[in-house]
Amino acid sequence: MTAFTTHIDLSAPVREQMIALLNQTLANLADLYGQTKQAHWNVKGSAFYALHKLYDELAEELEDYIDTVAERITALGGLAAGTVRKAAEASQLPELPLETVEGMALTRALVERYAQAAAQVRSAIAQAEAAGDMGTADLFTEVVRGLDKALWFLEAHIQA
Repeated sequence: MTAFTTHIDLSAPVREQMIALLNQTLANLADLYGQTKQAHWNVKGSAFYALHKLYDELAEELEDYIDTVAERITALGGLAAGTVRKAAEASQLPELPLETVEGMALTRALVERYAQAAAQVRSAIAQAEAAGDMGTADLFTEVVRGLDKALWFLEAHIQA
């Protein structure tokens, strides 16, 4: 792993652990972004306009989290592995089926992926806290709050 010099007062092993955890989160978020845009471009059905707009807004929010996570990686002296290929290689999320285009089916698929991404970040909070990196834990807390809110917005469309 590439490590650059930094005066951040975390030990090298802690920084390495956090960089790996942040890069995993980066991969999941970048994949989630791509899947959300895929849904935005291809949604069909009676709720087309509302879902088209919602998916686009959710993707925009993910862009901010992706940038924040990548910048934290570099602040800790790491190298952000943020290319599409790296994200696809490392993502823990299942692939969004390309043939799924009906609005509610697509929303259910996104719910599963947002929930899985949020669970990974929630686990990362505990790992960062245990390592004593409260800055990274706080960053993860911000990300999970956003993912939980997005999940609420998505679930509201499929709950009765």
